Amino acid sequence: MSSTEYKDYYAILGVKKTADTSEIKKNFRQLALKYHPDRNQGNKAAESKFKEISEAYDVLSDEDKRAKYDNFGQYWEQGSGSRQTNNATSRNNSSTSRSKVDFNSSDFSQYGNFDEFINELLGRFSSPSSGSTSSPNPPQSSNSQGFNRTETSVPINDEASINLTYAEAFRGTTKRLKLNLETMEVRIPAGAKPGSRIRLPGKGKANLAGTSRGDLYLNVALDPHPFFSFEGDNLVCDVPIAPDEAVLGSSIRIPTPDGLVTMKVPAGINSGQVLRLRGKGWSTSPGNRSDQLVRIVVATPQKINSQEREYYEKIRDLRAENPRSSIEGIEL
Repeated sequence: MSSTEYKDYYAILGVKKTADTSEIKKNFRQLALKYHPDRNQGNKAAESKFKEISEAYDVLSDEDKRAKYDNFGQYWEQGSGSRQTNNATSRNNSSTSRSKVDFNSSDFSQYGNFDEFINELLGRFSSPSSGSTSSPNPPQSSNSQGFNRTETSVPINDEASINLTYAEAFRGTTKRLKLNLETMEVRIPAGAKPGSRIRLPGKGKANLAGTSRGDLYLNVALDPHPFFSFEGDNLVCDVPIAPDEAVLGSSIRIPTPDGLVTMKVPAGINSGQVLRLRGKGWSTSPGNRSDQLVRIVVATPQKINSQEREYYEKIRDLRAENPRSSIEGIEL
C-alpha cells in the first residue's frame, strides 16, 4: 500500500473499529472462504478481493500493526520510523532548545507524504546551534597525507518483505520482485514459512563508492489461509464433526497439503481434542515433514427435522450419564 493511498481495513473486513480479535478473525474466515482463489479459478476480481482482505487481516490481527494503523492511517507502515525519532528525542532531552512531539496530536493531512512529515519532525529535533539532526558519523580513516576521508568500501545489506500464499511457500516458487527500481527473479525454496529469511547475495545496497553491493534478506510472510495455520513447525486445522460421530466414532476425510486423507475419529472424543496426522504437515527439510494437528470441533446441528428431534428426545430420556456431575459439588 503506498503512503498516499488509504484503505479502510475495518470496512474491508466489515467490522467496526472497536471490533475485538475474535470478530475480526470470524469475518475474515467468512470472506476468505468466499473469495479464495481455489474457489474462484480465473476470477481476477475475486483474487484481488482475497488479497485485499488478507492485507486487512494481516494488519488488524496484529496488535502492534493495528495500533500503528489506528495512529498513522495510510502512513502506518512507516510508523516504525518514530522509534528512531524517539531515540533522537531521548538523546536530546538535556537540551531545552529542542521540542517534544506529540504524535497523537499531529495532523498528517497537511503533509503531501510521510517523508515531508519526517523531515519536519527531524527539523524540530535539530539543535539551533548545529542546524542539523543528531546522527552517528560515518566511519573515517586517515590517508597518507593525514587528511580524514569517509570510509566508502563497506557494502550495505538490505531487507525487504515478501508475501506468499500457503501453496507457493509449501511447494516453492519463483517470484518477480521489484525493489529500488530493480526487478529480479527470486527462487523461493519449498518449505518457507512465517519468519523465514531468504538471503540474496549481492542484491543489497551498493557501498558509497559504488564498487560492491551487500546482501538482500527477504523476510517471508504468508497470506492468511481459511483452513490452515501454524503452531511451531506443525500445521493446525479445525475440523467439525457431528454429535453422533463424536459419540460413536467415525472415519472422516481431512484436507492436507497433499490432498484428502482418511482419519479415524475415536468414539467418545470431546470438542477441542487434538488428533495428529504424522508427516502430513510442512516441509522442514528435504524428505522430512512436520505433523498436521487436527483440532476436533463438535458441531451442534442448527436445523433438524421432526424425526431427528424425536430421536434426540429419546436419547435425552435414555441418557444415563450426567455430563455435569463433576461440578455439582463445587463451591466458592
